[in-house]
Amino acid sequence: MMKFTRLNAVRLIFMTLIVSGAIVICSPDPALAAAAEFGPSNPFYAPSTLPFKAPPFDKIKDADYQPAIEAGIVQHGAEITAIADNPEPPTFENTIVAMEKSGQLLDRVLAAFSGVTGANTNDTLQHVKTVEAPKLAAHSDSIHLNAKLFARVSAIYNQRAALKLDPESLRLVERVYDQFVHAGAGLSEPDKAQLRKLNEELSSLSNAFGNKLLAATKAGAYVAPNKLALAGLSDARIAAAAQAAKSRQVEGFLIPLQNTTQQPDLALLTDRVTRQAIFEHSWNRTERGDANDTRDTIARIAQLRAQKAKLLGYPSFAAWKLEDQMAKTPEAALKFMDAIVPAATAKAAQEAHDIQQVIDAEKGGFQVQPWDWDFYSEKVRKARYDLDDAQVKPYFELNNVLQNGVFYAATQLYGITFKERHDIPVYHPDVRVFEVFNADGSHLAIFYCDYFKRDNKNGGAWMSEFVGQSRLLGTTPVAYNVANLPKPAEGEPALISFSDVVTMFHEFGHALHGIFSDANYPTLAGTATARDFVEFPSQFNEHWALQPAVFAHYARHYKTGALMPPELVARIRKAATFNKGYDMTELLAAAELDMQWHFLTPDAPLQNPDDFEKQALAKTHLNLSYVPSRYRTSYFNHIWQSGYSAGYYAYLWTQMLSDDAYQWFEENGGLTRANGDRLRKMVLSQGNTQDLARMYESWRGAPPNSKAMLKHRGLEGTDAK
Repeated sequence: MMKFTRLNAVRLIFMTLIVSGAIVICSPDPALAAAAEFGPSNPFYAPSTLPFKAPPFDKIKDADYQPAIEAGIVQHGAEITAIADNPEPPTFENTIVAMEKSGQLLDRVLAAFSGVTGANTNDTLQHVKTVEAPKLAAHSDSIHLNAKLFARVSAIYNQRAALKLDPESLRLVERVYDQFVHAGAGLSEPDKAQLRKLNEELSSLSNAFGNKLLAATKAGAYVAPNKLALAGLSDARIAAAAQAAKSRQVEGFLIPLQNTTQQPDLALLTDRVTRQAIFEHSWNRTERGDANDTRDTIARIAQLRAQKAKLLGYPSFAAWKLEDQMAKTPEAALKFMDAIVPAATAKAAQEAHDIQQVIDAEKGGFQVQPWDWDFYSEKVRKARYDLDDAQVKPYFELNNVLQNGVFYAATQLYGITFKERHDIPVYHPDVRVFEVFNADGSHLAIFYCDYFKRDNKNGGAWMSEFVGQSRLLGTTPVAYNVANLPKPAEGEPALISFSDVVTMFHEFGHALHGIFSDANYPTLAGTATARDFVEFPSQFNEHWALQPAVFAHYARHYKTGALMPPELVARIRKAATFNKGYDMTELLAAAELDMQWHFLTPDAPLQNPDDFEKQALAKTHLNLSYVPSRYRTSYFNHIWQSGYSAGYYAYLWTQMLSDDAYQWFEENGGLTRANGDRLRKMVLSQGNTQDLARMYESWRGAPPNSKAMLKHRGLEGTDAK
């Protein structure tokens, strides 16, 4: 998953005084009393003096964020006002470039704040998020709804052909203008006032959803009373569960929840009662009728989004959201997805049949349920391919996968190298930092990785940046990856599944997209692309996890260093498309569910999320009892908080792009520096400096199609288009 750190401009909605070089905040909110001053003692007051402007986490205290955010709002607001009120005629330099240079204080504090609140939050920081979220939303509106500023942007846009701008600068003008229009710059003043109210409430609700989900996921952990309930787990995994229980001061063995519906341990647990309990803890985590129940919150979010779309002149939120995406319309996205559904569900049904045969052969006496799928599909895989996770995990030790797999593949493709640094402070002891170098030894980027699960970390895995690349600002990338891999007990190796290996390659693909950025302007740099393009570099990078030369370099036994036996490697390759019907169906269910929520019309009543979800899945023929949606509506963080609203289809859309791209590599020599450098130069370094469809077609030599996707996902020979 991608999270963006380049911020929209925002406006201050409370009074300020500038006194002796410090900004004093005057507000009736008592929460701001402790945030009274912002001056040179605040670590965000000036740009970081650390290498490459990395955040000084050794100096940042929780109390530093709020005054810096508010000072950043003040400073940015003043910069925007100066641009809008400039008496000189609007020019590219005094308007568009000036906007690109504005907001640097706000950018640097929110980049650090977003990183920490996502991966290492606490009650204090969550409160700051709650207080500041509506103010930041209002601040953003104050820029996009500023009539004077939009008049200047429009003037430049209308004369762009005569300005003789270079292609990237022309692209920037068009993107900025489109963003203003998309955000409502052309509305009447009464409609702008209404839009501000909607955006402020939506921001508060989204933040509330995130807080509830974090708490509900922590509270939803399953506590097993004894080892017997955890039969099937390794001794190391049971020790980690005991340690997790001890850290929470509870008796027994604690299994924390991951972000998705299905939980990793379900593939190993032999006790069906335990499996069902863990699944139900996951499935119902935010539907317990307590303070962390999200259903009322998301129903209101969906209703407000539909009203916002109507105000902006669109029939649905999905129509508004997809206007500037590669798919262009929700109808196009739905047509793409609907064409895959029959093949995916048919394959899932066959997989369910195979599982049921195993259950019946063992005289189980029950029909396969979601909590049975992973356990019995592992039996099917073992029987069919003589393969299970217990065999392969010893060959996937996390650090070895990182250094000799993820990094090695990048070195082979792009010539870049990595050196761990211990002089750059981090926000948690689990975090590691690497400097990234070009093939000629010159500095390229800084990369942080934070892989282990914590109770105060959001679920899932993602990439973002503490510093974005920009030649205009003179900055190089400071990127990071976050995941939620099980942390081993002290002294034990961090052995991970092959799916976890793929996740590491995926998120590092996002990191490469940011690391290779070579753009002038922050708005167009790195991962600031359409949502249905941004997952392309990450999903493309997944392919190298199983590429023979790369796999042989990292798949080594953690004790002996021995290579994985050839017969085991062959079985992994043979099983590459195993369970893909299930995988594709659970992903389609989530994507279709997202789209159905955002097809709601403005006059639709407040929805009951449980009823809506059932109807939406039935409507799209994805209501399979044994394949639950990858995310249930009530804990679907991607669409209610993380920017993927009406955009979760992007994972499927970019599977098409990534598989098509990998097919090109296979047809042109595979893992070579020449191929890697070509992709870096023509795609990965370009960010959003070109039209994305034309960029891809120029590199590929043809538009993308789904043929490679069907092959790589084991769906060849279907009617999917």
